[in-house]
Amino acid sequence: MAGIQLNTLNNANIYIDGNSLLGRAEEFKLPTVKFKMAEHKAVGMVGAIKLPSGFEALEGEIKWNSFYPEVWAKLLDPYTAVQLQARGSLETYNSQGRQAQVPYVVFLTCSFYEVPAGDFKQNDKAEFQSKFFASYIKQVVDGKDVLELDTMANIYKVNGVDKLDLYRTNIGG
Repeated sequence: MAGIQLNTLNNANIYIDGNSLLGRAEEFKLPTVKFKMAEHKAVGMVGAIKLPSGFEALEGEIKWNSFYPEVWAKLLDPYTAVQLQARGSLETYNSQGRQAQVPYVVFLTCSFYEVPAGDFKQNDKAEFQSKFFASYIKQVVDGKDVLELDTMANIYKVNGVDKLDLYRTNIGG
């Protein structure tokens, strides 16, 4: 088996407005980029096709392992966006073992829309799961931009290539 390389990404640290939240979150569900597709059909076509027409809202979740007042102070203000960041280490393996470790970083501009007071059970720790939407996401691997989506500025880049530059020009913005 020559040339097989496998990547693994199995942990991350979360930052809110530049402050580390190491050890405070159990799960961090990053938004899924989901394209809106518009159906197109016309006389003469033997079938319908779907064409991209925009993006669905970017939503994510954080499951906290306890209540942190300084964090909740930020989550409970839907009028002020927060900067979230997830930082991980993307490792590459082959038959000889680990070959590389590079930074995997996701930047988000978010507003929280669901902030729990907690779920309590006898003799169990309380659970807190908050939900947010993001207006901006940027994914960077080893210093290279993989994805950048800014829904407020009509920016969508894949591997550094601006996919909406002519669109912005065409609409005058």
